[in-house]
Amino acid sequence: MGSHYGKQSPSRWLCTYSRCALAVYAWYNSHCSKKRVVVSLRDRRVQYETAGLDLADLAATPIQQWHHWYDDAVEAGVAEPNAMTVSSIDAEGQPDARVVLAREVNDEGIVFYTNYESAKGIQLAGVPFVSAVFAWLDLHRQVRVRGEIEVVSSEESDAYFASRPRESQIGAWASAQSQVITGREELDAAVVEMTQRFMGGDVPRPPHWGGLRIVPSTVEFWQGRPSRLHDRFRYAWAGTQWSISRLAP
Repeated sequence: MGSHYGKQSPSRWLCTYSRCALAVYAWYNSHCSKKRVVVSLRDRRVQYETAGLDLADLAATPIQQWHHWYDDAVEAGVAEPNAMTVSSIDAEGQPDARVVLAREVNDEGIVFYTNYESAKGIQLAGVPFVSAVFAWLDLHRQVRVRGEIEVVSSEESDAYFASRPRESQIGAWASAQSQVITGREELDAAVVEMTQRFMGGDVPRPPHWGGLRIVPSTVEFWQGRPSRLHDRFRYAWAGTQWSISRLAP
């Protein structure tokens, strides 16, 4: 004699099973989810088992060392390995932070592009000092940068803008970055207007859009280690060359 489940059609059995599973999930979520979230935040521990970092491992300059670590991040498949958090100071002395993409890293500094009339553009023009962080969490690494901001040349900004997809070029004209808008429709209408304006020709770089360069004064490399005894090395510009110091974790 077949079982009760054996008499049911596969689709009816699957429906019954699905309802039971959903009921169990709903009960667990309503009774346990809040506690689970609190516990996971308080008690979450990641044991860093990656290799250590010694002075002998470091390149002579922080830019060279950054490129070594950036290449490791790319090879490891880290998402957006050129992303960095950039912090600025507003007119009231309050810190402000956002994630941007580094587009060039060389001996002159770290370049990113933005709308000069955006919140960060205005803040960095007013207080031209900045801190930035690259976080490659999958590798238990971060790089902290402090330095001064300078505007890149028009030629550099023009060259980079010309390399961007046309849709992004149009967007640079259409978006009054950081300004309050009435809705998405306003932005979409501006895109249509600018698309028609530049139809049939190249899109020039807006005068309010271009590059900013972080000229670093200190760069710190952080490598996670077991028991929170991390390795930290700081490069500091001494006027003619970089000095390197180990910092306590």
